[in-house]
Order: sequence, then structure tokens, then C-alpha cells
Amino acid sequence: MTVTEPVASRAAALLSRPTTINGLTVPNRIVMAPMTRQFSPGGVPGEDVRAYYARRAAAGVGLIVTEGTYVGHESAGQSDSIPRFHGEEQLAGWAEVAESVHAAGGTIVPQLWHIGMVRKQGDPPIADAPAIGPSGIRLDGTEGAGRAMTPADLDAVIGAFAEAAAAAERIGFDGVELHGAHGYLLDQFLWARTNRRTDAYGGDPVARTKFTAELVAAVRAAVSPEFPVIFRYSQWKAENYEARLAETPQELEAILTPLAEAGVDAFHASTRRYWVPEFDGSDLNLAGWTKKLTGRPTITVGSVGLAGDVTAAFAGQGSDTAGIDNLLDRLERDEFDLVAVGRALLQDPEWAAKVLADRVAELRPYDAAAVRTLS
Repeated sequence: MTVTEPVASRAAALLSRPTTINGLTVPNRIVMAPMTRQFSPGGVPGEDVRAYYARRAAAGVGLIVTEGTYVGHESAGQSDSIPRFHGEEQLAGWAEVAESVHAAGGTIVPQLWHIGMVRKQGDPPIADAPAIGPSGIRLDGTEGAGRAMTPADLDAVIGAFAEAAAAAERIGFDGVELHGAHGYLLDQFLWARTNRRTDAYGGDPVARTKFTAELVAAVRAAVSPEFPVIFRYSQWKAENYEARLAETPQELEAILTPLAEAGVDAFHASTRRYWVPEFDGSDLNLAGWTKKLTGRPTITVGSVGLAGDVTAAFAGQGSDTAGIDNLLDRLERDEFDLVAVGRALLQDPEWAAKVLADRVAELRPYDAAAVRTLS
């Protein structure tokens, strides 16, 4: 980059390039990150949800990853206002969302989710289903708040994810994303603190991937070979920002390789700040290391378009335009393939259109109140 080249023009040039994930061509490098929205009473996405996603597709988001959606297992979720990806009425609502996003020129995948041992106070309940996890242990180490999964539980959850993936393809989605991040069920198996099993599904990092790899393989078998399967993962957890699945690239490779071999087409590496190096001795972020170790396309995410990190964003810090130069440097050298934008897209549905049209000066500063609306 020359000193006279406008950052906005460079952003438009780099972010507007199409890319592919398995059989899917994504029209540009901008992804809408999955963000929990409790605006689906009875788990049914309505007209407001359809319009919410369609607006962002129409404004140039290349790939939309929906909010987390509960798979069809009794313990998959807690809130009756979070959408589900099972049930006739629920899937009919999601089919309309996918159709509208396609009509607006975008692509879309649902994020399939099981919360496992995570439970929050105050959420409107679906049913009094038990909390389950690999060892019945909460993220904070609390025991007795749920129960360890039996072999029958493992089979049931794998089946629920596979059925949801098949439904996604049937009703017109472009792929699926499996939520294996932030301390939810799949992540609970990957993390030593919450997985203390002594059977084949616990132990060293490779053994801890066994359940998730089997689930990925079942999803892969339930859909067409060219239908993309994306896996989202993180080091950090919702209640522990210092948590780490892997302390070294070698440990990370041991975790990711079985998942890639099971059928993951792309990894969505969730970090709090995309610019932070993941391991000593290299400036690669988590998505960069993931691509280097697996050879799969990767999506980076973490405070893109915000002046601060996630915690600061909750306090209302504004949009970041000058700091995007670091992101573009990394994208230009193919450290990762796509860039997910979260809260900046909640505040400004036109974020992608403005960036792609060299209108970054028009970006609306982030306000934490945006999380309380479905604009």
C-alpha cells in the first residue's frame, strides 16, 4: 500500500473479491457473524427476522451466518424466544428467510447450536429439560448442575445435528455452521476443564475431539458432498476469556485435524480481537493458524469495525475505520479468506454497502442499544 492510497478504496477492492467454500461461491469476503437475537417467540422466525437478514444481504453482505438456532434435542436450548431449527412452523419461517436473502443477492447458512451445560437466569424457558454435558460440569467448574451424557445422549445429539443439517439443505440454505465455540456443548467436549470423561470421548486433545468429529461426520453424511459444513470454534469461553484449548500450534493441529478429516469445509475462528497474535513467535491470528494447519478456508472475527473489543462495545464504543488497515494487510496476504462483522452490522445494516462503495465516512458509530432491537 502506498501512503497516498485511500484505505477505503483498498477495502473495497479486497473485500469485494468472490471466494468459494466447497460448492458455494460467496460473492465477497464480508460475513455477517452469528449473534444471538431473542426475537422469535415459540422459536419461530417471523417477518421481522426475515426482513432483518434480507436488509443486510441487500446491502452487500456476501455470507450471512444466522443467529444460533437450537437443534431438535430436548436439552439443546433454554429460551423460548431463540429460534429453533426443527419443527414444521419453525422451518417454514427459516425457508422464507433463506428465500429473501437469495432474492437480495446473498448466501446464508444457519448456525446449529446445543448449549449443553450453559444455563442463564431469566430466559423464558422452553421446557424443564436437564442440562447435559460431557461430564455434567459447568464452565466455572461447578458440579451437580447437570448430568454427564450417556451413550444414548451422544447418539441423540449427533442425530439432531444431522437432521437439522439435512433440513437446511432441503429448505434452501447454502450450507450449515456448527457452533463449537464459547463454551457450548461441542466446545465442552473439546475443553479439558469441562471434559473429564474416562471413556473414549475424554483424555488427551485428540480423544476429546472424538464426539465432535463423529458429529461432523454424521452431518457430512446427511447432506450433499458439495454442501458446505463450517465449524465455529474459539479458545475463549463465555465465562472465561483466558481459556485456551491449545497452548501451541501443535496442540491446535491435534484438535483441528480430526475435524477437518471428518468433513469440515471451513473454520470460523472466533477471537475477541482479530489483530492479536495467537501464539508466541508469529503474528498469525487464530484464523491464520487454522488455515496454515488445516489448509481449509477460514473466517476471522473479533471486533471488526469497532474501536474497542467486545467488552468496550457493550459500553457503546464507536465504529473503527482507521484501524481496518491491519485487517486488509492480513487479508491481502491470505492469512484468512473471509471477514465476519458482528456488532457493527447490528448498528448499521448498510455497513457492507458503505465499505464496498468507499463510503466509510458514512458508517454509523456503534451504540450498545443496537443489541436490543431487530432493525
